Amino acid sequence: METVNLPRLLLAAPASGSGKTTVSCAILRALVKRGMRVASFKSGPDYIDPMFHRSAVGAAYSSNLDLYLGDRETVCRLLADASKTELAVIEGAMGLYDGLAGKSIEASAYDLARVTKTPTILVINGRGMAASIAAMVNGFKSFRSDSGIIGVILNQLSPSIYPEVQELIERECAVDVFGYLPPMPDCGFESRHLGLVTAREISRLREKLDRLAEQAEQTIDLDRLISAAQSASTLIYQPLAIEPVEGTPRIAVAHDAAFSFYYADSLALLQLLGAELVWFSPLADRSIPFDCDGLLLGGGYPELHAWRLARNRSMQESVRKAIESGMPTIAECGGFLYLHRTLEDRRRIPHRMVGLIQAAGYKTDQLSRFGYVELTAKQDNLLCPRGGTFRAHEFHYWESGDCGDGFSAQKPMRDVHWDCVHTTERLYAGFPHLYLAGDPPAARRFLNAALEYRKEQGRWTEA
Repeated sequence: METVNLPRLLLAAPASGSGKTTVSCAILRALVKRGMRVASFKSGPDYIDPMFHRSAVGAAYSSNLDLYLGDRETVCRLLADASKTELAVIEGAMGLYDGLAGKSIEASAYDLARVTKTPTILVINGRGMAASIAAMVNGFKSFRSDSGIIGVILNQLSPSIYPEVQELIERECAVDVFGYLPPMPDCGFESRHLGLVTAREISRLREKLDRLAEQAEQTIDLDRLISAAQSASTLIYQPLAIEPVEGTPRIAVAHDAAFSFYYADSLALLQLLGAELVWFSPLADRSIPFDCDGLLLGGGYPELHAWRLARNRSMQESVRKAIESGMPTIAECGGFLYLHRTLEDRRRIPHRMVGLIQAAGYKTDQLSRFGYVELTAKQDNLLCPRGGTFRAHEFHYWESGDCGDGFSAQKPMRDVHWDCVHTTERLYAGFPHLYLAGDPPAARRFLNAALEYRKEQGRWTEA
């Protein structure tokens, strides 16, 4: 075991919609504008909030921390990876105590703060409340004796009543109030069917972030926040001991406006195992990169770009031929839909796709099978042998006429299960998103298959 000193805070809330992302980005951007090198993390499996964090923070470290997809050792190690920064801000997911299956605190933001020994700041939407805020704070503090709550930031609060509310909370709750953000309707982040829009799509994003940062400098006590972060105890972690595969597999990674959902730590693990990641665009490029040994088709918004994807027939043909030739392929959610015969856009107009899976991807009006799942393999496959298990998550409004049957999926703590995922010894294609950072053996198996494919193609050279 090793130790590192990393000043850190977790920003949590009573519920989703309290403004955690807005407050997190305001603080991160304000600290960066002060010249600090800061890191940002998101509790849970969310892809999109870390994009906001990277836009707010610039080149500093940004990642996910997930106690279901990973474990205690994984999250502590990933947090320790940010030790070269001056301060880390972790944004919680949902409500502070909301964990697995809606009936457990396991894998909640509270659980993450407890495991990593991170002080917690409660972000409360103060609109329409006054003294009731104090009751809420006391309730959250007392729900668990080790809540870790050391203070509060108020969001959407009128400047005229802030002094009174601050005095009330500090008197009744024995916690610090670190400041507030007033209503700032022009700095909101638009929504769409998968939640927040991606950071690259927000109009005048940097202007909005700078305005939030300027407001934070005026109404949030950043110096006291920094001191609170510096009070965090020493972080204890186990470094990752891993041997690279015997070769340098070249992995083609789809990345553009249609495919952008990747966990940074999963990609970093592939590189640590010896992979070379080669980026390409299914929207703009004519084919997958030359001399690649494996293929990653991540999640994203292919339904929003279905017309352009359909027009790029040469790319579709390249992808289909590569997979049919045995190229090891992981296609998750949006990448899975891209492999279908057709895919409906938002207006329910079908567009021709790769055609590897002879089914239609179609729009629904509600989330399908939302949340964490545990997958159990029904046959040997690209990522694990028969009977092997790993954890994943789903989040999609589009559905498939053929979800596959290579795995059995089980909701944690619930008697809900179904079959899913198209699998072969060279293919994983399904809705569940993988977190390879939490399952290094699956990542190694994928890369070893890529090296075998290279040999079959006559391109093997000794390392």
